[in-house]
Amino acid sequence: MTGLGSQSFGLSVLRPAAFGVDPGGERLARIRRSPHFKDGVFQNPGGTARTRPSGSMLDFAKVFFDKDVRPLRAPRGTVPVHATTLADLAKAPATGLRVTWMGHSSVLAEIDGHRVLFDPVWGERCSPFPFAGPKRLHPVPLPLAALGPVDVVVISHDHYDHLDMPTIKALAGTDTVFAVPLGVGAHLEHWGVSADRLRELDWHEATKIGGLTLTATPARHFCGRGLRNTQHTLWASWVVAGEEHRIYHSGDTGYFDGFRDIGADHGPFDATMIQIGAYSEFWPDIHMTPGEGLRAHLDLQGGAPHGVLLPIHWGTFNLATHAWAEPGEWTKDAAEEAEQAVALPRPGEPFEPAGALPTVPWWRAVSAPTARPWRRPDEPQIAPEVTRADVDLAGEL
Repeated sequence: MTGLGSQSFGLSVLRPAAFGVDPGGERLARIRRSPHFKDGVFQNPGGTARTRPSGSMLDFAKVFFDKDVRPLRAPRGTVPVHATTLADLAKAPATGLRVTWMGHSSVLAEIDGHRVLFDPVWGERCSPFPFAGPKRLHPVPLPLAALGPVDVVVISHDHYDHLDMPTIKALAGTDTVFAVPLGVGAHLEHWGVSADRLRELDWHEATKIGGLTLTATPARHFCGRGLRNTQHTLWASWVVAGEEHRIYHSGDTGYFDGFRDIGADHGPFDATMIQIGAYSEFWPDIHMTPGEGLRAHLDLQGGAPHGVLLPIHWGTFNLATHAWAEPGEWTKDAAEEAEQAVALPRPGEPFEPAGALPTVPWWRAVSAPTARPWRRPDEPQIAPEVTRADVDLAGEL
């Protein structure tokens, strides 16, 4: 716990340390100078995004707590986690690029001799409280201490399922550098990360760390951790470029036209890590469906299948109303229709995008059959006849 927080009706309320702190001083001044900060908040590309359930909260609660639907939103058995070992990660990748999905949006990327850890969440709950909030549906594949040295930790935004205080505190005791969106550094400093190990970027800004260039790129989402959210921290997707390889991590985002611009400026990519879970008709602007995630991947690649798509942000926490296995099943189907290479690893299973890809639908052994997935009324369909030769989702669908 930190010192005394907000006051209401004359009573002092203790503010959990996990809430972090609001940016101040020169950090806040820099935020106010950002071209993406207007009218007191960061602005989304493509206009204002709805960040709370559309319709009434009662309508949302009816679906979320429906006794017939709720059992489908969790696995029926033990998730088959790959027990990642030091031996899995000790030998350098033969192709120069190896990716290990640790669950949800946490990914270890070993790229051109460097190790980058995206959105590490090793905690049991994505919540400011240890006794409440969404709990893990599977264990972490290996202890954080067994991960080995990490050159860069990349944070996409400050929501609890992407920025985990216990994990950051553990990493604060290492030599790693942290690359974060504008304003998020305030939380990390509050938790013990020294300012000289922070690289805090606005959209389109880049930093060099060793032999890597990291660029913060736009995303369509929002921010906030505390009860009184000042909307003064930015959210971002990230491009990481080494000497031979390029990768992309979407963070959380709704679909928007900017993927084409990111691809034109920084792509194509050897691997993209794309959010395809926790979508809902109740918040259509801030999370992508698997169909939109595939479309984003193709936009990033210049409109044609290229590189490998790794679906992230699913399987680990129960955060939406869709069935637990639906994101994996839908992504597999959509990728096959578009003839796009997709990796479907168990949590903790390393793979090299240029090598043999994990493609077995492991979730089927521990899930109920999924019904036809919900789609937005205006969502483009990816037809079976769309092939490598003629796909152009950005312009035609």
